[in-house]
Amino acid sequence: MIDIPSQNTRHRLRLGVLVPFTNTNLEPDMARLAPPDAAVYAARLGGYDQDEIPDEDQMADLGASDLDEPLRLILGVRPHVVFYGCTSATLTHGPAFDRDLVARIHATAGVPTITAAGALVHALTSLQITRVAFASPYVGKINDMAEAFLAEQGITTVSRADIGMALDNYGQGALTPDQICALAARADSPDAQAMVLSCTDMRSVECIARLEDALGKPMVCSNQAMIFQATGLLGFQPWPALAAHGHLFEIAPLEQARAQG
Repeated sequence: MIDIPSQNTRHRLRLGVLVPFTNTNLEPDMARLAPPDAAVYAARLGGYDQDEIPDEDQMADLGASDLDEPLRLILGVRPHVVFYGCTSATLTHGPAFDRDLVARIHATAGVPTITAAGALVHALTSLQITRVAFASPYVGKINDMAEAFLAEQGITTVSRADIGMALDNYGQGALTPDQICALAARADSPDAQAMVLSCTDMRSVECIARLEDALGKPMVCSNQAMIFQATGLLGFQPWPALAAHGHLFEIAPLEQARAQG
């Protein structure tokens, strides 16, 4: 938890987001989920080819790319928290890389730092979930890596659904909520305690309430999970707009504090 002093600025809270340069859905989701007195600022990330399929090699390249310039630019707005807004970029490297990335950004930024992949694990831990169904728009190899990433954190993927086609960088963001709900329904299993929808450029946030009603279990998605972790790190109680965005925001603050470690 950090202290956010009162300032003579337009917004009391500034959220800094590092986002892949072809991603069109993360910033709208963050604006939708952010506290009423917050503003969302973004810097674009390169390190991958927009004309190539975002496979495991492309996303690993993104995760390993130099962050000095985008981080310098986002720190220009003096954010109170920094989000690393690509899930697959660190899923493809593993949990140790993800934790090291958080430490490296935090050392430069001096404020709480959250990665999308780490936020998924934090959300599931807060919900005391150990068995999940998993769905994403990724190529199958990245989904394999995601399973391994979660397994290292004590979370078993009991079922999953691959998208079934090689979507390009814009195809992932173009999936409609109806398509995402159908993908989640294919991934579901009675053995899964929760559903994970992974990808910051997939419009999962718009599907949460609908899927929780239909499947009867918590939905955890990348952008929702990042905001959830931020509420704990910044010491905020969930605000009214979050009530429509999942069971995740109903858990007691104490449970989140325990998950933060």
